[in-house]
Amino acid sequence: MTKRRAVFLDRDGTLNEDTGYPADFRQVHIYPEAIEAVRLLKRAGFAAVVVTHQSGVGRGYFDASEMDALHLRFREEFARLGASLDGLYACPHVPAAGDGRCACAKPAPGLGLRAARDLGLDLTASFMVGDKPADILFGLNVGATPVLVLTGYGRSATAALAARGVRAAHTAAGVLEAARWIIDQGGGRGHGPV
Repeated sequence: MTKRRAVFLDRDGTLNEDTGYPADFRQVHIYPEAIEAVRLLKRAGFAAVVVTHQSGVGRGYFDASEMDALHLRFREEFARLGASLDGLYACPHVPAAGDGRCACAKPAPGLGLRAARDLGLDLTASFMVGDKPADILFGLNVGATPVLVLTGYGRSATAALAARGVRAAHTAAGVLEAARWIIDQGGGRGHGPV
């Protein structure tokens, strides 16, 4: 069986405004260009997979069932607009300063590895699009090509990544520009773990 190429997409700051810890879909403001970006990626043969860190659950701001309900509505909204998502994987844990207890909070590769198993993905032919250093590092850790977007925290991420000696393969103004660049590349190229 041939494995599929994917584009992993961060949620907050990449597909929608980063509004903190939304517990209800009405608090989520999807960027209009996000729908078109997913449509283009799907037409080009990529699986569109959201990977998101939602520590509001671990912090007690809302429970897992509320997060799941929000994600169900999120997926339904994308599908309603002709941009079905192939998967949505979320880490509910509080970041623990790299103490190794959580394998799913980005930049750890857990969500990507799970998606690869579930969806039959070729990680080294895949891409990761996000606005935070953890997104770019996640992409590198799963062997995907990382793309930084300047929405959300993207502008400050460039300096934070440079301080670590890390660069994204490409920097785009937003997710639609990132999608167009990815399609122009014709396929991913892994950069190895960090």
